[in-house]
Amino acid sequence: MSEVTIIGPDTRGLMTVCLTRPEARNALNMSMCLSLQSAFAEIEQTPKARAVLVSAQGPVFCAGADLKERKGKDADWVIARRRASFAAYAAIEACPVPVVAALDGPVIGSGGEIAMACDFALASAKVHFRWPEIGWGAVGATQRLPRRIGIARAKELLFTGRKMDIREAVATGLVARHADDLDALVTETLEAILSAPPLSTRLGKEAVNEGAKLDLPDGIEVEMKAIARSLEGEEWQDGLAAFAKRAT
Repeated sequence: MSEVTIIGPDTRGLMTVCLTRPEARNALNMSMCLSLQSAFAEIEQTPKARAVLVSAQGPVFCAGADLKERKGKDADWVIARRRASFAAYAAIEACPVPVVAALDGPVIGSGGEIAMACDFALASAKVHFRWPEIGWGAVGATQRLPRRIGIARAKELLFTGRKMDIREAVATGLVARHADDLDALVTETLEAILSAPPLSTRLGKEAVNEGAKLDLPDGIEVEMKAIARSLEGEEWQDGLAAFAKRAT
């Protein structure tokens, strides 16, 4: 069985990327890094893809980097392995359609990087986050984590390696929503995403991502360009017609 499985698209346009290495608690190794890159390259070339769900088999979403594969390797190999992981996260982040992480169990180190590379995460109450790299004599999560939750809070988590529970994860924005019934929450969320017009969904994601790099006036120009592109198609007219029908 592949360590990363890609499924779909289904009839609605949903594709699923699943970490399928439960015997190793889905610890991220070189093979998985390359497979994630390939999976998201395939999704980008799939016209029918409208959303992606990132999930994992077993009771742990991801136990972090697979330290066992580093035995006998030199520093050059470790650097190459880290670059492969960053390329995997970048591939997830660059996906043109919404990418939702479904977290059900501990999210450690690299697992948190995968979750943060997605557009947002949904989680069960069993989830906690931890970044233990500094305690292991390594360095990790120093870029996405401070950008997501703030520099001081990120430093506290990185320097101590403590667990962040689900309530704190929601409060800091690492998790968008959580529920005891994760499957129901995921289904509800994906149905809402997949019911929206695909072009405006893609344009909305692109505008948010590009605008986040700019000041507000330039960001507004990004949105105006997205609006102009959306008006070139017929989705907006269909949306108005559907709204008018519901209003009557």
